[in-house]
Amino acid sequence: MARTWARSPGFLGWVMSTDHKDIGLRYIVTSFVFFLLGGVLALLMRVQLAFPGGAFLGPDSYNQVFTTHGTTMMFLFAVPVMEGFGLYLVPLMIGTRNVSFPRLLNFSYYVYLIAGLLLYVSLLLNIGPDMGWFAYVPLSGPEYSPGKRVDLWSWFVTLVEIPALAVSVELITTILKQRAPGMSLNRIPAYVWSQLVTSTMILFAFPAVLLFSTMLGTDRTARINTHFFNPAEGGDALLWQHLFWFFGHPDVYVIFLPAVGFVSTILPTFTGRRLFGYSALMLSLIATAFIGFGVWVHHMFATPLPELGQGMFTAASLMIVIPSGVQIFCWTATLWGGRPRLELPLAFVLGFFAIFVLGGLTGVMLASVSINLQVHDTYFIVAHLHYVLIGGSIFPLFGALYYWFPKWSGRLMGSTLGWWNFWLMFLGFNLTFFPMHLLGLRGMPRRVYTYPAGAGWGGLNFLASVGAGLLGLGVLAFLVNVVWSWRRGRVADANPWRAGTLEWSTSSPPPRYNYLHPPTIRSLYPLWEDSPDTPVITGLSTEVREVLVTTTQDALPDHRYELAADSIWPLLTALVVGGMLIGFVFYLIAFPVGLGLLFLALVGWFWPKSGRAPAPSVGRTEVAVLEEVR
Repeated sequence: MARTWARSPGFLGWVMSTDHKDIGLRYIVTSFVFFLLGGVLALLMRVQLAFPGGAFLGPDSYNQVFTTHGTTMMFLFAVPVMEGFGLYLVPLMIGTRNVSFPRLLNFSYYVYLIAGLLLYVSLLLNIGPDMGWFAYVPLSGPEYSPGKRVDLWSWFVTLVEIPALAVSVELITTILKQRAPGMSLNRIPAYVWSQLVTSTMILFAFPAVLLFSTMLGTDRTARINTHFFNPAEGGDALLWQHLFWFFGHPDVYVIFLPAVGFVSTILPTFTGRRLFGYSALMLSLIATAFIGFGVWVHHMFATPLPELGQGMFTAASLMIVIPSGVQIFCWTATLWGGRPRLELPLAFVLGFFAIFVLGGLTGVMLASVSINLQVHDTYFIVAHLHYVLIGGSIFPLFGALYYWFPKWSGRLMGSTLGWWNFWLMFLGFNLTFFPMHLLGLRGMPRRVYTYPAGAGWGGLNFLASVGAGLLGLGVLAFLVNVVWSWRRGRVADANPWRAGTLEWSTSSPPPRYNYLHPPTIRSLYPLWEDSPDTPVITGLSTEVREVLVTTTQDALPDHRYELAADSIWPLLTALVVGGMLIGFVFYLIAFPVGLGLLFLALVGWFWPKSGRAPAPSVGRTEVAVLEEVR
């Protein structure tokens, strides 16, 4: 078994690996590198704004730094890191050996890496984007933004959403068709539910990104010269905002819902009891996703929209608070009914409660058209955005890093540095962003690189800059903790937190095949509630990479499925896709040439490697075993 699932030796084997754990960790590590780069850019902005009339950054440099910071955090960090966690954890939590389409997974990572390198190479060459990460037209159009800065950004966005869609397909298929026998829909772990709902949102929201970025790119290409956003030629500038925010606001929940899964997994472990209101909480995830597609216009209340439409979107923006309230109630009841153990993962969850609730309250305020118009494009919006996104995702994310670090490394992270990390981040975050509420109410506009001394904004900006420094120190403490703990941390056993979910039933780190005998389950928390003699799955091949496919609703065995082996073709295909879109910015001929090369790469990818017959369906005896498990 170890030989069958082992990757090829050397660097080439590492490059070709299709193991979900390898690719998941690469997504997590790479996205954190981009997080650090984006954080450095944020610190540069705070140095510039610490005092009135700052001259640390000029206006052009500030615009590039500001745009690249927002683009990094939204496109290169927040979504990819959540998908990386899902790729690593979901197969382990549902009891399978790998994701459904392992080569697609390998391809998606390299496209993501190429997109990130494109953004930062552009910045280093002084052709970084400078029109804001939201790229509103006509500012981002050819008339007001000549040159290649916006062109590179638009095709970067197209590139970076390809892996997001690919990973969502991976997770949906794996969750629906490869669950351990007995894991019916009402036994799926809370975190897996959060990834399923999130991936479904991505499938509906992210095609809008590919659409508007491609439309902007063709508007700006002289020899194509479309006019999607040019009113003088029959286009519509507001169409950009509708398409952007139809993606942009669901994207907030794409980032938030995996964090709901983190919290709903960590709380039962450290309270020693089942999650209160499991069904209600999972339904609240679905409700959040559904309503989340109907609130995007509250970003556009300052545009000339019909008042009736504004009222409907106000109602939707208020309605989405209800499922969030259900989640808070279920989590509070779980804490109240258990015996909490204050470990670092739980501390970050409690910090999340405090920050996210405050961000949610300001969100309710912004749902009102009258209030929204007063604070639109001020620092009040900046404060709200960061309270929701950092409070709603980064704090649970750090809790998840401490929680699952033993699963990746086999070691526990250091407690002392961990508490320094928590308090520096918690205090630094609030010192940075709470004053921004007041700055916004005092009229400071966002997206400005300096301000006059007489405006009265200097003191609060200085506090925010000091807080950013503390926040940076907190992240630095985390990095030191990771490096030290990976090599010298206390060795952890297979289940150091005494958790009840399936990923802790295998060794830490897990073997490449995850489970020698894939498990069956009988409850929501199999390590707490299932008996040690619960049946396991036998009969899968040890000569090829084979997984068990189960039915969607009740997870009954259906058939065996052979996964594709490691290959160099996904990397070559990613290089062709990246080269085609980047080359198109400079030479139109790159597109047809790229399509030809893409066809050849896909032929190599899908060329059959053996004549092995398809795996037979699962027999009656195995189904009978499953009926016993159910």
